Amino acid sequence: MLELLSPLSAGVNLALVLLSVVTSALSAAAGIGGGTLLIIAMAQVMPATALIPVHGMVQLGSNGGRAVMTWRHVRRDIVVAFLPGVIVGAVVAAWLLIRLPYGVLELCIAAFVLYSCWGPGLPQRAVGRTGTVIAGALTTLLSSFVGASGPMVASFIKLGMSERLPRVATFATCMSFQHATKAFIFGFAGFVFRDWLGLMLVMIAAGFIGTWLGLRLLHRVTDHRFDFLFKWVLTLLALRLIWLGVERLGAG
Repeated sequence: MLELLSPLSAGVNLALVLLSVVTSALSAAAGIGGGTLLIIAMAQVMPATALIPVHGMVQLGSNGGRAVMTWRHVRRDIVVAFLPGVIVGAVVAAWLLIRLPYGVLELCIAAFVLYSCWGPGLPQRAVGRTGTVIAGALTTLLSSFVGASGPMVASFIKLGMSERLPRVATFATCMSFQHATKAFIFGFAGFVFRDWLGLMLVMIAAGFIGTWLGLRLLHRVTDHRFDFLFKWVLTLLALRLIWLGVERLGAG
């Protein structure tokens, strides 16, 4: 049965489904990290042509479920300002569909994340309406080429609010819109989603379970511990991106 989910083997399909539970729980509890960990693991076993579109649809389901479960805490003003940039970024990505030199994007994202965690605060206008539109466009464009723009979006969301539940809810909503554009971008490019539909649906269902578990953990974590965990998860992911970027630059 599991071998029917995708062109991958039954064992690999099962591992990805279980990983979807774990990474969704991580994203719900820590606010970030699950999507990046998931795409790193998927990259080990999936063909490059399927990696980003399949990951995008799975993350759409995971983030969409989290957004629905936390909708009362969503900062709608940020989402409304973020959405126009998402549309612009998606249109540009569909037009370009090219890849920058391997390693460059990873290093840029890592630098931004580390700055947001440990550098001086950005000016207030960076989280204003114009800054939010720019962030939406830039991260959507990057997401179409590197798959997981979550650390960059989370870094931006972190600048605009301090309370954990609104941060998790707003991040999930923004990422849902961003991942939804990949159906358009990669459908336009000719990717056949049907071949991977079974795996995507089961991973999305598994993600709902992970999200439920992660949200239970979120309510047990104090604000201080959450902020500590959030910052260090971002930092570790950024260091991983630096390693990956340098490795790819060397290979190029």
